[in-house]
Amino acid sequence: MNDLINELSRRAFLRRGSVGLGAAALATLEANAATPNPSSSGTNPHASSGRIGGLPELPHHAPKAKRAIYLFMSGAPSQMDMWDHKPKMAEWFDKDLPESIRQGQRLTTMTSGQARFPIAPSIYKFAPQGQNGTMVSELLPHMSKKVDDIALIKSMHTEAINHDPAITYICTGDQLPGKASLGSWLSYGLGTENENLPAFLVMTASWTGRKEAQALYNRLWGSGFLPSKYQGVALRSQGDPVLYLSNPDGIDPVVRRRMLDSLGRLNQHTAQQWGDPETRARIAQYEMAFRMQTSVPELADLSDEPQHVLDLYGPEVTKPGTYANCCLMARRMAERGVRFTQIFHRGWDQHGNLPKDLPNQCRDTDQPSAGLLTDLKQRGLLDDTLVVWGGEFGRTIYCQGKLTNETYGRDHHPKCFTVWLAGAGIQPGAVHGETDEFSYNVVKDPVHIRDLNATILNQMGIDHERFTFPFQGLDQRLTGVEPSRVVDEILT
Repeated sequence: MNDLINELSRRAFLRRGSVGLGAAALATLEANAATPNPSSSGTNPHASSGRIGGLPELPHHAPKAKRAIYLFMSGAPSQMDMWDHKPKMAEWFDKDLPESIRQGQRLTTMTSGQARFPIAPSIYKFAPQGQNGTMVSELLPHMSKKVDDIALIKSMHTEAINHDPAITYICTGDQLPGKASLGSWLSYGLGTENENLPAFLVMTASWTGRKEAQALYNRLWGSGFLPSKYQGVALRSQGDPVLYLSNPDGIDPVVRRRMLDSLGRLNQHTAQQWGDPETRARIAQYEMAFRMQTSVPELADLSDEPQHVLDLYGPEVTKPGTYANCCLMARRMAERGVRFTQIFHRGWDQHGNLPKDLPNQCRDTDQPSAGLLTDLKQRGLLDDTLVVWGGEFGRTIYCQGKLTNETYGRDHHPKCFTVWLAGAGIQPGAVHGETDEFSYNVVKDPVHIRDLNATILNQMGIDHERFTFPFQGLDQRLTGVEPSRVVDEILT
């Protein structure tokens, strides 16, 4: 009984320490310690010599990408107003969507009660861009010049029709909470190349479109069933970049160093007594937090960026928390070996008055996204950095609410939407997949969100079918148990 009490007390002590020091946010790296895997032996010829942590058998094959940046447009961008040109819809203005197209598909409760489903053609002009004449909306003047650097997938689809399960699905591979996020999988499998920064960093940008936006939960960058040290660390735009990173008033770096040394000795004693690897991980996490007190402020300091680089990202680049600022930060993270960076930009849920809100969202993101690609390319980083842009699903061609010549809204639509990828073995200028004339159904080369995640893993050197973690009696995978494939058609 005494042994049980001691064990429970030790766990309670560690839990209290975790909460008090914000280690849940800082516990991303166990520096200089690889994740053990007893089944692996020998040297992996594809592994980076400078890597810290990760599974010894990874990568499975030579990776095209050393790192990834995911630009996530939370709320679902309207594909037919930005990337999926449907000129014939002009003839269908205010006519009902044919049942032969809808085919009894599930609707949200926001439009299922509508008496009719009137077609709302996009009011925005499209023009051919790039060597292949890819049609791009006037809302994207900067990205329209980058179509020869990206691969468009117009045939994305998913089963989820509401935001929370949909965004959880694409970020973690399951509509239900509790699974590990993509960034956590990469951190767990591939480790880091910078012991002073987390392997997985997350930023939530400000937005100027619809003020009401879907909430974001930390499970979208959480580690789920993986150890907590692999969860994403969220950078803040106000105050300390990371919570609890600064020393308390009256504590200078010398005193902080002494405190950590003393705490380390206590934890070492506990580790020797109990043999619990989590105790050693806690030591490493405190040390990581100490190193981040220098590395994170240096990362966020843009004073060394020349004006011509700042100009790439647009006028808001030096304003903390803007999407432009986040994109520049993402490039700085890529330079410093951060394995996975994810930017969430909210406010893309245009159920009504889309012509008022969508241009603002595009203005937030168009130039910074293009600037990021240009900046990475100029520095030679795009060759081994994978960039992904997209949301959780698409939007309906029919109008939600009142339709006029000047304004319309669009409901959620999971059956087809558009994403783009760039860099790291992605075929420049590729356009993959097609939708019908109504941008309602995929008619050629469907790509499920599982396929997208499989492709991302593939470019990082990982076979998604072999990348597993045992939990609740199953070998868990990011891509789940249903069929999924790498989208080879967009790869070089």
